[in-house]
Amino acid sequence: MSKIRPDDLDTRPEGEQPFVLDIRPREAYQAQHIDGSHNLPVYDDLRSGDEDALRQRLDEVPRDQEIVTVCKMGVVAKRATRILVDEGYEATTLAGGMSGWRGYQSGTLGYKIRSLLWRLY
Repeated sequence: MSKIRPDDLDTRPEGEQPFVLDIRPREAYQAQHIDGSHNLPVYDDLRSGDEDALRQRLDEVPRDQEIVTVCKMGVVAKRATRILVDEGYEATTLAGGMSGWRGYQSGTLGYKIRSLLWRLY
């Protein structure tokens, strides 16, 4: 399953930005999110194993764009990415989720170390 690092997502050229699908609960999304992202709050459902929660809402996800899924840490977003790929979407997961995004935005040492590890693996 493919991943995209926060710095790679942020530096995409104009016109090449993917559809960023944030699957976290609405409250978490409202508290902080990636500019231009779209909230489809199916995190709790996917976490509990209910894949139909996302499948039933696929009409809200464009088929003609690359999709980048986002959750808290990236784990549940991987499930969403797998479902989207199974349904014929071009989808990838944001490495580290919103935690990784915040670390990237803040330039934290933890993010820099994780980013180095992501590059190696």
